[in-house]
Amino acid sequence: MRPVICVITDGRLRSVDDAAPWLARVAAAAQAGAHLIQVRERTLDDRALSMIVRRCRDVVQGTRARVVVNDRLDVALACGADGVHLKSDSYPVRRAREIAPRGFLVGRSVHSATEAAAAGQGADYLSFGTVFATASKPGRTPVGTTALAAAALATPLPVLAVGGVTVDTAGAVARAGAAGIAAIGVFTGPTPDDVATSVDRIVRAFDLSMSGS
Repeated sequence: MRPVICVITDGRLRSVDDAAPWLARVAAAAQAGAHLIQVRERTLDDRALSMIVRRCRDVVQGTRARVVVNDRLDVALACGADGVHLKSDSYPVRRAREIAPRGFLVGRSVHSATEAAAAGQGADYLSFGTVFATASKPGRTPVGTTALAAAALATPLPVLAVGGVTVDTAGAVARAGAAGIAAIGVFTGPTPDDVATSVDRIVRAFDLSMSGS
């Protein structure tokens, strides 16, 4: 099975007027085969975030990528996004399910096998981490692949490794039993071509590890 690739936006977008390069990276990730684009732009106001989510949906048309909004269920529903990704301390998955349409994706961040077992009820996928040291979470102690493996065993849901996942660490993530990766680092490539290359190389590294090559 090919790995699930969730590309998380880097939170650096400051204005819709400056969004063209940002959207080009989204499009490149989608065209390279990313399954999920997680819009994580927490500095934007509601209006700007809503506009960006709608533009994301436009640029991924014709690909398999689905757009999920980081923790803002209200924005995700209002903009016709494909889903929402809830923080570990956010409202219950059950609440999102009660008001979301059929087929709406609900993801949840978890940080332990215990959380994975409990939070998985009603979710479509889980993100687990921080697995490796990462600049996006300075000061957070990485939990490593042993904890990742325990989380993957604790739930039947797909578990995506988050935090410091690169081409060099993708193999270890695959061997730990993760279904794929969720990464901000993929989105931060200097150009859209770099973003696409990162997606492709991580998929290849994951596949090679699973095949035993």
